[in-house]
Amino acid sequence: MEHYESLNQSYINGKWVEGASTNSYENVNPYDDSVITKFQLATKDQLADAFEAAKKAQEQWAKTTVDERKAVIQKAAYYLKEHKEEIVQTIVKESGGTILKGNVEHHLTLEVLEEALYYAGELDEVREVPASVEGKVNQIHRLPLGVISSISPFNFPMNLSMRTIVPAIALGNSVVHKPDIQVGLTGGVILAKAFEYAGLPKGVFNMIITDSPEIGDDMLTNPAAQLISFTGSTEVGKHIGEIAGRNLKRVALELGGNSPFVVLSDADVDQAVNAAVFGKFIHQGQICMIINRIIVHQDKYETFAEKFVEKVKALPYGNPGDPNTVIGPLVNKKQMEKALGFIEEAKRGGATPVLEGKREGNVLAPSVFTNVENNSKAAQSELFGPIALLIKARTDEEAIEMANDTDHGLSSAIFTSDLKKGEQYALELEAGMTHINDQTVNDAPNIPFGGNKQSGLGRFGNPWVVDEFTTTKWVSIQTKTRQFAF
Repeated sequence: MEHYESLNQSYINGKWVEGASTNSYENVNPYDDSVITKFQLATKDQLADAFEAAKKAQEQWAKTTVDERKAVIQKAAYYLKEHKEEIVQTIVKESGGTILKGNVEHHLTLEVLEEALYYAGELDEVREVPASVEGKVNQIHRLPLGVISSISPFNFPMNLSMRTIVPAIALGNSVVHKPDIQVGLTGGVILAKAFEYAGLPKGVFNMIITDSPEIGDDMLTNPAAQLISFTGSTEVGKHIGEIAGRNLKRVALELGGNSPFVVLSDADVDQAVNAAVFGKFIHQGQICMIINRIIVHQDKYETFAEKFVEKVKALPYGNPGDPNTVIGPLVNKKQMEKALGFIEEAKRGGATPVLEGKREGNVLAPSVFTNVENNSKAAQSELFGPIALLIKARTDEEAIEMANDTDHGLSSAIFTSDLKKGEQYALELEAGMTHINDQTVNDAPNIPFGGNKQSGLGRFGNPWVVDEFTTTKWVSIQTKTRQFAF
């Protein structure tokens, strides 16, 4: 039985290291505010040590065989499987996620590890392409980038950390990883423990428990970092993109969303309601892909709204440790205040509160608004809370136009009984992902996961992630003496 609370340290160059800062952070349970553990923050110097260790270790790790890399990944996956119960309980305690959410996150993390076994051998594949010069052989090699700087968020910390870490390692890179400190155990400690168990050579994976005021932009500016992988807000993503551009570093940015859920005139309302309730309220709405706007054709609007509210009213909320709970606490009081602010903003914008959720501690019961204007401030904001906005469209075409009327473009969904029409509209939606007759929160390790517009740059998932975390090199071999023009 692992007790992760006692492993409250950074992991640098194969060793568990106490943070050297005089500043510390109390990691609290968002449901009852009880202290889970206390982190002493790592300093800029310790972060520099992590990058130095990563750079040195990567040179050797890049020379390993595919079988060696696969063996480490398989052992890390085995560790996570063996400690599933403790991991799920840690997710519940630390992130406020329900037991359902904890199980989903654990499953998604394992899928990412298992998929990496399929592309770990890409480094060994050498392509030959035709040459116009007689006797020339053109080889295209795929090489690791080097050191990857990984920064992950609070909402699905284990999964969203691992989807950067394991492709990087599988493809011969090393990693310096900083989880959101609110979920330092789930997003950092557990992963370091898994790779330590797996026998990953020291320095290939380094995990820093610290926060931005302590280290500034050093995760972005360290010369060793060849790619910055960040999942989080668009505002921070723009800052990262600006610094990366100035330093000509690659980025993989998965940022905010404003996902539309479109119910067309010929939709099955009952199934649309079922999907919308799940896709809006899983993990209290704290998911980048979560349904943010529900856009319904006027012919279905009243029926949809009535059935949706009826179903939402019955959702159990409260203690995330109760297996029946669907809606647990928001991750912190700042997120609670933001959610309450969006409720007031919706009212100011003229929306009708048909269900207004009460606050109980850090748990916010669901709220539903009808008569929402698509261009209102509430509708154009990423809510990240259990707040549903219902918007009426006069035609199917207008519904699609409304769906596209946002600066973001991560996920989206369309409900229709005409699948051909659904496919046509899906291609018109300006989002990286569209799901027909399903909700917006879908993930898999073998699809191109990512967004358009201000929702980010780059794609995760096999094989697209291979291009993100490697570089290609042309090697030509002149096998016959070449005659030159002068």
